[in-house]
Parts: sequence; structure tokens; C-alpha cells
Amino acid sequence: MSEEPDETLRAVTDRVIELEQEVDASGVAAIDGSELEWSRAALHKWVDEMIGVVVSPGLGRVTVIHPGGQRSSIASATLPYAMSRPPR
Repeated sequence: MSEEPDETLRAVTDRVIELEQEVDASGVAAIDGSELEWSRAALHKWVDEMIGVVVSPGLGRVTVIHPGGQRSSIASATLPYAMSRPPR
């Protein structure tokens, strides 16, 4: 990705980090270059290893299930809808 991140993206990532710092849980942003590529690869691997998923649009949540029953929840206003199949 050769484009320079825009100011809106920088503002959003900066705000997330600020909010985390308020509860003494710092974060690290990756918005371009090799750090973003590494993060994407790690996320793809994590998704590829899942063995199940529960999509809950009404709750704004996707729960990913990994081997051994380990669960991770993703809160999102858009992801559950993007993952919902149309009625058949």
C-alpha cells in the first residue's frame, strides 16, 4: 500500500489509542506499510484457523470459534451485516 494514510484514518486510530490509554491499556496503530501488511497477514491466519462462527446482527457482534472451543467476539456495527446471508 503506497498511499499515505489520510487525516481521517490517523484521527480515528489516534482516538482509539487515546481511549485505551484512559483505561491503562495502550494500543499500537498500523495504518500503512509493512506494519499494516504484517497485521493483515496475522488477521487472515487467525480467521483461517477458525472452526465456527456465530453472526449476531441484532447485537452487533460476531463470535469466532477456534479449536478447543476458544472464542473471540468482535463488536461491529457493520461486520455482522456483511456476514449475513440473504434469506433463501
